[in-house]
Amino acid sequence: MKLAVYMDNHATTQVDPRVLDAMLPYFREEFGNAASRNHVFGWKAEEAVEKSRKQVAALIGAQPKEIIFTSGATESDNLAIKGVAEMYSERGKHIITCLTEHKAVLDCCKKLEKQGYRVTWLPVEPSGRIDLERLQAAITGETILITLMYANNETGVLHPVSEIGRIAHERGVLFHCDAVQAVGRVPVNVIDENIDLLSISAHKIYGPKGVGALYVRRRNPRVQLTAQMDGGGHERGMRSGTLNVPGIVGLGEACGICQREMAEETIRLKGLRDRLKARLEASLDEVYVNGTMEHRLPNNLSMSFAYVEGESLLMGINDVAVSSGSACTSATLEPSYVLKAMGAGDDLAHSSIRFGLGRFTTEEEVDYVAGRVTEVVRKLRELSPLYEMAREGVNLKNYQWTAEGQ
Repeated sequence: MKLAVYMDNHATTQVDPRVLDAMLPYFREEFGNAASRNHVFGWKAEEAVEKSRKQVAALIGAQPKEIIFTSGATESDNLAIKGVAEMYSERGKHIITCLTEHKAVLDCCKKLEKQGYRVTWLPVEPSGRIDLERLQAAITGETILITLMYANNETGVLHPVSEIGRIAHERGVLFHCDAVQAVGRVPVNVIDENIDLLSISAHKIYGPKGVGALYVRRRNPRVQLTAQMDGGGHERGMRSGTLNVPGIVGLGEACGICQREMAEETIRLKGLRDRLKARLEASLDEVYVNGTMEHRLPNNLSMSFAYVEGESLLMGINDVAVSSGSACTSATLEPSYVLKAMGAGDDLAHSSIRFGLGRFTTEEEVDYVAGRVTEVVRKLRELSPLYEMAREGVNLKNYQWTAEGQ
């Protein structure tokens, strides 16, 4: 087994060798611009782009013409949310989202608030899922968009997307879904689930960085967007800019592989994830899973280790790549806003670790990681007077602390 062990597949994934092989010709031999319509180099590039469009569409149950290529999911989220807000502003200026969304969605909505839009920020249950009755109650005659993610990037918790889509369509409201963590990991079907706009990123599904897609529904209802980038009218006028042909080819191939292998891969990853969870729970007390296990991505395990600082644990297991709940954005040590929204106290939110298993994770790596985490947690707890007090039955929540010398 090679060190370090990579278990941060929610942050990014290794490019699958088959994806790289598909991309390579489009850097050299087939280097044409897909918008060059008057010679063979452009025709071949365009042909490759259209093949990828079909592959992406097939994975999510869409039509190829409904796929718009972007630079990644952040751009897809911006185009969907701001594009709808601007296009439908005369109909209403109310948007519904959730406190646990990705920053790309949260910051878009905050920007729109400054421009006079009203945003409802739904809370979540301790499970990490939204309450559908709260969603129903939040919709008004002014509501133009519901934007809720498919799977949370930190906890892996799946929202009840089909029900959200049904509610949105019954009330005549558009539904945008950031499905970055879900596509390629669980079955997603935009028609069956009444999704009107859906964001995808290549680098979460073993494709290259810097390329993504936005699904935009063409029928029942036909969704219109105001472009956020103007230029040559590429991508049906919704997203101008010379297409990243090698990246798009990589995204298409990554989607094709997911469609063929997802069912088998899901079973394997769920088995490895459950093995990791069982080993940690058997070896350590005071460990807690964040969010529901019933509605969760097969490759995700988010756990809090009481009486241990997540950052200290990360430093202790420096040969294992994982994420801490207090480092959602690398510049801050604030406790995870996702876990706080789920009702976790600062102590547990600070002690959270996200394990993201992937296509190249092995059983040997899982066992190694379980052993390393157990070893370091035990060492850190030996240094923790709080852990010792809790073991002796002291109720730390009600404990009266006194300053030295009193």
